[in-house]
Order: sequence, then structure tokens, then C-alpha cells
Amino acid sequence: MNKFERLLLVSFFGNYVINTVVAALVALIPPSSDGGIFTAQYITFVGLAAIVAGLFAHWFLKGFMGPGVLKRSVLFGVGAFVIAIATTFLSGTANVLMQSGSLSQVISVIPNFGPFLWNRTTLVLLGYWVIPAAIVGWLASRKASGMSM
Repeated sequence: MNKFERLLLVSFFGNYVINTVVAALVALIPPSSDGGIFTAQYITFVGLAAIVAGLFAHWFLKGFMGPGVLKRSVLFGVGAFVIAIATTFLSGTANVLMQSGSLSQVISVIPNFGPFLWNRTTLVLLGYWVIPAAIVGWLASRKASGMSM
């Protein structure tokens, strides 16, 4: 399996685990009546998602330890973010097609994806994929450089 296939499969699986398992665990927390974005559920979701993303970054990097591991880890985080966005787009348009059975409905929904992307939650998504991956890569590069001394 080459690097791109590994990136695609590990990040897609990570995205699936975050969107199903982490979301199901967070659903056990009682919802806040305050509203707003900084609720206990949202903060817990972001925290658990970052932990899971870090675990998947570590899994991805297992075969690539050595020089350049930090760069590979950041590329994994960015790639996983892009795959998460692509998955959202494809599943959203497929749902519209499945519910309506009309390609014209799908085409009319596609412009709504732009405002969806220009949202602060997209930055949170980028953060919980890239930051843990960079931390895992940094720790792995320190460990690799410490072993070579």
C-alpha cells in the first residue's frame, strides 16, 4: 500500500469513527439549555475528536518513522481534513439525490455548500485534524532524533 492509499484509508476511517463513535459518546452528555457554540457537548466532542485524530495520526505514521516524520504528520492532518470535507460534500449531495431522485435538486443544493465551508466549525475541523497530527509528528521526530544520538 502506498502513502496516498494509506492516507486515504486511515483518514476516512478516522473521520467515520469521529462522526459516529465520538458523536454517540458525546450524545450521552445532557444538552445545554444556554445555546451557543461553547456547550459541554461541543467542547467534549472537539476534545475527544482531537484525541481520536491523534491516535489515527500515530497509526498512519507507524510505517514512516524517521526523517521528515513531522512533515508527513502535518500532511496527514491536512489530507484528513480535505477527505472529511469531500466526504461531507459527497454524502450531502448523495442524500439529496436519494431523497428527491432529481439531479436538478442536487445542482440547486451545491451552491449551499460554500457558506457551509465558510463557518468557524470548519476551522475547528481543521484544528482537530492538523494540531494533534502535528503534535504526534513532533513527538515522533523528537523520539527518532533522541534514538539516533
